[in-house]
Amino acid sequence: MCLDSCRKSIRAIELRVKFYYMVKQRNPKDTYASSTRIVMPNDTNTLGNLMGGNLLNWMDITAAISAHRCSRRICVTAAVNNVSFKKPIKLGDIVTIHAEVTRTFNSSMEVFMRVHVENHISGEQQLCNEAMYTFVAVDQLGAPIAVPDVLPESDEECERFDGALRRRQLRLVLAKKMKPSEATELKALFD
Repeated sequence: MCLDSCRKSIRAIELRVKFYYMVKQRNPKDTYASSTRIVMPNDTNTLGNLMGGNLLNWMDITAAISAHRCSRRICVTAAVNNVSFKKPIKLGDIVTIHAEVTRTFNSSMEVFMRVHVENHISGEQQLCNEAMYTFVAVDQLGAPIAVPDVLPESDEECERFDGALRRRQLRLVLAKKMKPSEATELKALFD
């Protein structure tokens, strides 16, 4: 009797997992990922500030987790679209990175990140950096694979969702993968 109950439970879990992988759309909150690190001496430059490359690495890892939560596939970094360094991050500061997918295209996902810094003495938190990374979901052979749509819910999510197409077109034009005349969303900004 117990074995039958266990088998039924396992089958129910298998069906839920199968359904989860078949999901055609997600919300940005479904893709949310965060990480927190303390800035150690080996993370800093000679001025005692976090080296930018270390922060980029931490953001890449957090963004990859967010992209994975969207696609449930292996994800590779395709582009670091925009990173703005607003203020230095000091030795001993606590860094928290928040990431979520703003929009998906065929196999690519734009991930928006905010970096907050907490002063280890005062506890004060400040927005320190923002970034947009692009990831591509791939199959076992490394070929791009389709990802679920991300549907925004809040006004802020809708604004990022709308801007993602323009950012994608700009990235493709700069990489010479799209003709400027085909970048209709970009052209609309100037018409």
